[in-house]
Amino acid sequence: MKIIIDDKIPYIRGAFEGVAEVVYLPGSKTTPEVVKDADAIVTRTRTICNEKLLAGSSVKFIATATIGYDHIDTEYCDAAGIKWTNAPGCNSKSVEQYIASTLMVLAARRNLQLNDLCIGVVGVGNVGSKVARICKLFGMKVLLNDPPRERAEGSAAFVNLKQVMDEADIITLHVPLNMKGEDATFHLGNEEFFSGLKKNPIMINSCRGEVVETLAVKTALKSGQVSGFVCDCWENEPDIDLELLALTEIATPHIAGYSKDGKATGTEMSVHAISKYFNLGLESWQPSGVEQPINPVFELDGTGSSEQEIIAKAILHNYDIRNDDQNFRKNTAQFEQLRGDYPVRREFPAFTIITRNIGNETLEVLRKIGFKVQTT
Repeated sequence: MKIIIDDKIPYIRGAFEGVAEVVYLPGSKTTPEVVKDADAIVTRTRTICNEKLLAGSSVKFIATATIGYDHIDTEYCDAAGIKWTNAPGCNSKSVEQYIASTLMVLAARRNLQLNDLCIGVVGVGNVGSKVARICKLFGMKVLLNDPPRERAEGSAAFVNLKQVMDEADIITLHVPLNMKGEDATFHLGNEEFFSGLKKNPIMINSCRGEVVETLAVKTALKSGQVSGFVCDCWENEPDIDLELLALTEIATPHIAGYSKDGKATGTEMSVHAISKYFNLGLESWQPSGVEQPINPVFELDGTGSSEQEIIAKAILHNYDIRNDDQNFRKNTAQFEQLRGDYPVRREFPAFTIITRNIGNETLEVLRKIGFKVQTT
């Protein structure tokens, strides 16, 4: 059998070589001619898997090593008998880390006490639930909005979107991109949405660019309907709106889910899915060679610092989003390269904190965030 693999998917080389012919190519070079005689494709969001690519091919299975799958024409694949799978939740802890770093930077810049603020989490799936968890650890009031879950589970834990729009100081979006239907999210952040906001909140979009209408959010920023915009996902990537970039408080090139841990998990899920479908015997395969972070063990002295300041130091040592923001603004035209060559970023459990003069309650918060904690 033959498998076409996006050459930017990490840790996958060697997984299939013993059982298949494997071809590694950039996503942009995965063409109808290339996939014509392939049995399976392992891809990322940059390869549009639709009739144009797949018609007349021998492809039977598509695995995307990503949480999102709007680049797969699922209706066509289902009609054509092509099975597909994504990697739900693979990068959820990475996005949690991204939001945590964002909140700590915003708090420092704006002199905010997070435990005085209300955050609305719109979309409470694998990712949104992790974001809600860490916001609660920060002492924030958390509003959960997820209509599909509310219909399935009842309304006790959820609020409607209007309540989020009325009460939230920060709104963070973690919905899939649904183009139509009862739960359509395309241009959820439109003119009507922004004009209905009550508290001029900070908006964060780290799900899909098309969830927020570019013109509408630019207008909202200029008018003060929103007091700040953090953007990781952009309409028309990689050809992003440079005026919107200039208006954003924090801007990154679609890397919220780009921890090495999250990528390794997405790769593992894809390998296992293809192995199960074709009966290749690789269901126990695991990625190897995940790079270690710089300074994985660090000291943290809490003398004279508040709990929020201590937590901020720990999180920003682990991942400081300001570095990605600065690098992106210097290299805007290199959107794809910044993603493809993204440096090593490990999640909280890869780090050990040696602590001094930190109270037990704060130590427990650090542990719940995911850090390994040693006291002296």
